Amino acid sequence: MTETERHDQDPVPDKLILAIVQSEDADDALGALTGRGLRVTRLASTGGFLRQGNTTLLVGTTQARVEEALDVLRATCRTRSAHVAVPAEPPSLVHSYLIEVEVGGATVFVMDISHYEQI
Repeated sequence: MTETERHDQDPVPDKLILAIVQSEDADDALGALTGRGLRVTRLASTGGFLRQGNTTLLVGTTQARVEEALDVLRATCRTRSAHVAVPAEPPSLVHSYLIEVEVGGATVFVMDISHYEQI
């Protein structure tokens, strides 16, 4: 197969979308992305601030489909409120208290791909 034939059948990706989503939203996002024919790799990850499980999605695509992928992520990754235990300062009889924080949504990076090879 020549390079021209390959481009006609399956365009070479020139963008990498790295999306960190809340694990609760990962199945919906993954299903919607693959349902549109986008190739996705799913990685388990852990957030630093809340130390909760997240999912990192890697989407290799073309510039022409980046906005489509972002629209899917906007539609499937929502924010929600969560209560988080915070240690009391200074330590006392009350060792922690709960605060309400907004979690969820997606943190998305779109990067140029300088080299792509499928082996």
